[in-house]
Amino acid sequence: MTYPIQWDLDSLLPHPETDEFRTQVETVKAELETLAKQSEELPEPSGDPNVVSAWRDFLKSRETTAMRMTSLDHFVGCHAAGDAGNKLFQRYEAQLASLAPLRETIATNLEFGLKHASDEDYAAFVNGDEWLQEIRFALDDARSNAVLRLPKEQELLAADLGVDGIHAWGRLYDRLSGELRVQVMEKGELVEKSVSQVQTDSSQRTVRENNFYASDKAWKTLEDTCADCLNHISGTRLSLYRRLGLQDHLDAPLRYNRLKRETLDTMWNTISARKSMLVSYLQRKAQLLGVDRLAWYDVAAPLPVGTGSNTELDWDTACQTVVETFHGFSPDFGEFAEMALRDGWIEAENRAGKRQGGFCTGFPTHKQSRIFMTFTNSADSMSTLAHELGHAYHSWVLKERPWMLRHYPMNLAETASTFAEAVLGEQRLERSENDTDRSLILDNMLSDAVAFLMNIHCRFLFEDAFHKERASGEVPADRLSELMLSAQKSAYSDALADDGWNPRFWVSKLHFYISGLPFYNFPYTFGYLLSLGIYALRDEIGDEFPERYRQLLIATGSQTTEDAVQSTFGYDLTAPDFWNKSLDIVENRVGLFLDAT
Repeated sequence: MTYPIQWDLDSLLPHPETDEFRTQVETVKAELETLAKQSEELPEPSGDPNVVSAWRDFLKSRETTAMRMTSLDHFVGCHAAGDAGNKLFQRYEAQLASLAPLRETIATNLEFGLKHASDEDYAAFVNGDEWLQEIRFALDDARSNAVLRLPKEQELLAADLGVDGIHAWGRLYDRLSGELRVQVMEKGELVEKSVSQVQTDSSQRTVRENNFYASDKAWKTLEDTCADCLNHISGTRLSLYRRLGLQDHLDAPLRYNRLKRETLDTMWNTISARKSMLVSYLQRKAQLLGVDRLAWYDVAAPLPVGTGSNTELDWDTACQTVVETFHGFSPDFGEFAEMALRDGWIEAENRAGKRQGGFCTGFPTHKQSRIFMTFTNSADSMSTLAHELGHAYHSWVLKERPWMLRHYPMNLAETASTFAEAVLGEQRLERSENDTDRSLILDNMLSDAVAFLMNIHCRFLFEDAFHKERASGEVPADRLSELMLSAQKSAYSDALADDGWNPRFWVSKLHFYISGLPFYNFPYTFGYLLSLGIYALRDEIGDEFPERYRQLLIATGSQTTEDAVQSTFGYDLTAPDFWNKSLDIVENRVGLFLDAT
């Protein structure tokens, strides 16, 4: 069948240009104002039936409004991503962002209210209602989140200032990167393209090299402004951390990911101890590409073997491949993917004016998701499609849970998406018929391994070093490039050519500028290795494995990271055993690649 390559947004909400949409925004704003006022008047939790009833009614109303607000916010975000230069969409983004103080007021009052209750009163409060018992984990989580809250008045002021402060810097980066144009040569003519349209994985090295330097030249024009954005986003966070008495800039991101520092350290230490296996892959790839050592723009290059490396993959073939592969894992996953593709949940058209990158975003009032990406007729784009459908499936299996139990940390969100990529990759590998096909598939898999174990490690090392320096004052653009170069050489085990690095990677990587979540990147590596290790258990567990995996996804909304994995698959993530199990798979793939080539 033919699958639509543009998403359907009209079935979700009225278009932002309509009066009806404007009315919905105004209605949600009024509801938030009412809830903010009600949250100020909430009684201290106790077992008193009237108190329990008041809290239950408030939380139910908050749930309804929050789902509507989320849908409106994500709807505008989808329109703005598809048409980056549209001023109306940008104004609505700013208008909805201006409601953040109301949402923060509600969350702050809720968390402080739960925190101030004694353990005895809190237990009686939760046990006083069946629904409150059901959402106990979310209430416990909110209660403990108060540790990351300033005193109430300061917290509300910080949220108010954040609209035109930290979040405004993030929006500025989104606008600048969306409007940036790169001048590249095509058929002897100089043409302008948005950054997401510039091909970085061409089979021709001259094209890759020219496009890389053209992109770098364009990004250089923004480096000073981007340095300002980055300094003020991180500077705001560090100021808040000092006020909270946090000793480490990783305390907050670990709390947001429901993750122990011991687990994160174990993961990175295990990766560092075994990363040299990927150097062998990079060295072989350099030989195959006819260069002494790879440059940054060579790492994702297709292999010059057979005709497969030059064969374009059309959208319908990619969609059908993903659907059939997911069906092979479980009928539930396959039927979901087919429905999402058929019903226009995905925007993948390669056209000018779109923002870079890809994402999956949810519409809780409709129990649907939408996926944004740019399909470039490649196997890598097909993997991106699988990745984002993994996110959407995660939301799908949680759609009947209470709203407060549908929220999961980013590291477990990335487990679902990279798991979907693993399903696609392993199925393609099993069906390969010769060394040429196997080498192409393995190269794609190992390019992912380099991304998760080296590229994202360099981002983590960069952000860690930057935050330490930023504590003493603003860090200029040239110093940010020095920190990035140092992080890349360490993370890549110095495996690339001396002149083949990308010091301005900090400018072009939008993940550094996401104002809502600090240290956005390490959850990708966590999810990648966790998904690999879990997928390796499929033969051992047998027929019940798809359901066990489904239960893990459900557990992500109601357990800590370590408990979710322990309760469904029985592994202790603070020990290196599981991480080594995952890295064994990567090492095996390196061996297969060396054999196939």
